[in-house]
Amino acid sequence: MTTNSFKTPLCQEVKKSLEDYFDQLDGDEIVDLHSMVISEVEKPLIEAVLAYTKSNQSKAAKMLGLSRGTLRKKMSEYHIE
Repeated sequence: MTTNSFKTPLCQEVKKSLEDYFDQLDGDEIVDLHSMVISEVEKPLIEAVLAYTKSNQSKAAKMLGLSRGTLRKKMSEYHIE
C-alpha cells in the first residue's frame, strides 16, 4: 500500500472528530465513551469493507481480521444486509 502525503492519517481524523465532539458537550458529563465510539465507527467500517469487497463476506472478514461468523454476527447487530 502506498502512502499519499496529501491524505490525513485516520488517527488524526478520529482525534479531530473527538475534539469537535468534546467542544459540543458544553460541560456535559461523558459516560461509556469507548463503547459509543466503537459503535459509531464499527458499522460504517463494516459497510465500507463490504462495499469494497462487493459483499464478499469471506474477503471482508479477512480484511477486518475477523472470522466470517463474527462478521455475520456484527452485520446482524448493525442490521447490515
